[in-house]
Amino acid sequence: MSYLKYLWIPVLLIIVYTLFFRTPDKKKGKMAPDFSSELIDGSAFSLSDLRGNYVLLDFWGSWCPPCRRDNPGLVKLYNDFSSKKFKNAENLEIVTVALEKDNKRWKAASLTDGFSWKHQIVTISKAVLLSPLAQKYNVSEVPTKFLIDPDGYIIGVNQSYNEIASYLEEQSEQ
Repeated sequence: MSYLKYLWIPVLLIIVYTLFFRTPDKKKGKMAPDFSSELIDGSAFSLSDLRGNYVLLDFWGSWCPPCRRDNPGLVKLYNDFSSKKFKNAENLEIVTVALEKDNKRWKAASLTDGFSWKHQIVTISKAVLLSPLAQKYNVSEVPTKFLIDPDGYIIGVNQSYNEIASYLEEQSEQ
């Protein structure tokens, strides 16, 4: 009977694993969950508005050193591909979702890092990875990137910028 008092340990481990070690990779090949939000300029936005384009959905945080190190690659990708023509898509659109505890650090970081694209979203939450949008995409760490095809399907998760650039180059009109 004394073993019963230890039975709660595996149950607790399963619960913790389920809550905190969700994997966004399970989303690959599935339709990207649609969401609506307000952009930083105050305009309304829905992910489905970007159908017909490749979309790179990037979850990041101003407080996250790996995110900040990644941001120059994101800016380069935007500069290299935002005006390219693709065989089966209109454009590449970048949507950044900053998971923050407050608005102040994010504004400074996005300016410093050179974010110039329109689709920038900030979600404010005390537990940033538990924000509804992060949970919708099973984001358990940042940075987390999703490459979405023109039909709205997730075709890549956490690819390097070189892998994304190679794929987009193959899809571009020569």
